[in-house]
Amino acid sequence: MEKRTLGSSDLEMSAIGLGCMGMSFGYGPAGEKSEMIKVIRAAVEQGVTFFDTAEVYGPFANEELVGEALAPFKGETVIATKFGFNFIDGKMTGVNSRPENIRKVAEASMKRLKVDVIDLFYQHRVDPKVPIEDVAGTVKDLIQEGKVKHFGLSEAGAATIRKAHAVQPVTALQSEYSLWTRQHETEIIPTIEELGIGFVPFSPLGKGFLAGKIDENTKFSEGDIRNLLPRYTEEARVANKVLLNIIERFAKEKEATNAQIAIAWVLAQKPWIVPIPGTTKLHRLTENNGAIHITFTDSELAELTAASEAVKVMGTRYTEAMEKSTGL
Repeated sequence: MEKRTLGSSDLEMSAIGLGCMGMSFGYGPAGEKSEMIKVIRAAVEQGVTFFDTAEVYGPFANEELVGEALAPFKGETVIATKFGFNFIDGKMTGVNSRPENIRKVAEASMKRLKVDVIDLFYQHRVDPKVPIEDVAGTVKDLIQEGKVKHFGLSEAGAATIRKAHAVQPVTALQSEYSLWTRQHETEIIPTIEELGIGFVPFSPLGKGFLAGKIDENTKFSEGDIRNLLPRYTEEARVANKVLLNIIERFAKEKEATNAQIAIAWVLAQKPWIVPIPGTTKLHRLTENNGAIHITFTDSELAELTAASEAVKVMGTRYTEAMEKSTGL
């Protein structure tokens, strides 16, 4: 697996990471723990060194899973986790990036992850009640205390990124980005490129749709977020096959899978982009990691990009309420 560095930082990891959320949260019942540990450890064997989790995934269960799975590889991997929510009786009740909560989360996350320092600590969602300068300042203190190595933001806007970066350099922005979620190309990506901040796209496969295995007849488990997403209504799944057809054409030409084309497209955008596709299956892990071997000529990349731009995707990525509160 080739390596990449996030922006102008010294944080190096595999060019493709592993998003671990779905192993515990968001896509129906949690995976069987021993099987999920096998998948995470298989990722290490395949050269993956970057793993993404968060306290809200579970809550807490996903950090515990990742901590147990990666314990034998201490010092060999980069683990990213996130703060920024409030919990009552184990249920997320809203955002909370007050300095005292950030510190509390850092201590608890280190214990669950079985680490002495958090490699990359993201604010999971912007808290409108707490100035971002206070958030960045708190993480800066944690870095000076040796409890955190790098500061990240998730789903933040350009102005917020600039304000935070002025207090404590931001190593990475994690936001959704794929062939059907490209709103960040206008302002966000140019901003982080200017500032030397790396980009960690989540859902590079559009929560599975771009892999081409989901159609209008697919039924999702109870508790699967896709039951609620506007892009995943039966009508939208039919309409959005237009984009799948484009991806499939390139997959046939490259003797690759749809998933590999979709991930390779993300990788090809910038050398400081590290996508984190998630999976609970060993064969999908291997398939996704195979995207590293897919290359495009300039003309092929331009053609795929233009073709996807011409598709009007049906359905927003989240409901309005979820856009305001979700930790996914």
